This record gives sequence, C-alpha cells and structure tokens, in this order.
Amino acid sequence: MSMVFPVQAQEVLGKWENTNNEGKVNSIIRIYKKGDKIYGKVDHIIKEEDRNRLCTKCEGDLKNVPVEGMELMQGLKKEGNEYVGGTIVDPKTGKEYRCKIWLDEQNPDILNVRGYISFFYKTKIWHRAE
Repeated sequence: MSMVFPVQAQEVLGKWENTNNEGKVNSIIRIYKKGDKIYGKVDHIIKEEDRNRLCTKCEGDLKNVPVEGMELMQGLKKEGNEYVGGTIVDPKTGKEYRCKIWLDEQNPDILNVRGYISFFYKTKIWHRAE
C-alpha cells in the first residue's frame, strides 16, 4: 500500500514544456498555487521574435496583454487526482476553455491538459521542464 503514495504525492506545480503541433517546445508554463487554487503562467517563450507578442485576440482583462508572463490558466481546484473547475486561454486564438489537468498515472513528469467547449475537448501533453 505504501508504494502507491509516492506517485500520488507528485505535484502538478512547477515548470512544464508546452509543445506545438510538430512536437517542438514553444513555451514554458509555470503552474503555481494561489490560495487553494492552481494557476498557470507563460514563464518563457522559446522563440525570441515571439517574446513581445500581445494577446490581441483575447477579451477582457487579457486583451493586448503580453503573452510572455500572461496568466493563461486560472482557478483549478483539486478533486481526487485531477484539478478541475478552471479555465485556460489559447493566446493564439484568444478563446477561453473550461480546463482540467492531471498527472499521467505511469509517469509523473507528464501532465495532461484538457480544454473543453461543450461536449468537445482536446487534450495536450506537457512534459516537466525542471
């Protein structure tokens, strides 16, 4: 029974590599805790020419905010082995999605990031950067 606890004790907190459709790392996302909720911020954009890009398609408080440093994941709460009930913004499209994240059961250095619109969803795989 005690062999199960080390994997469950692994945290989603830390830095994660976000990849593009070709599998190349395009940014590092830092996931952190604020109060009792989880948030994610674009910590670093890999391509130097993209570092000053603004989120021109975003709405509300994120409109024209620099993507590097932007808090794109907000308000996730721990529920079992998942973090749910929050949102994530795609800076390229400006669209906001309901979001949940969870660590891979076999490898705690893999984070599943799922965005939802209605019944449709897409899951991205992030790899631990640290």
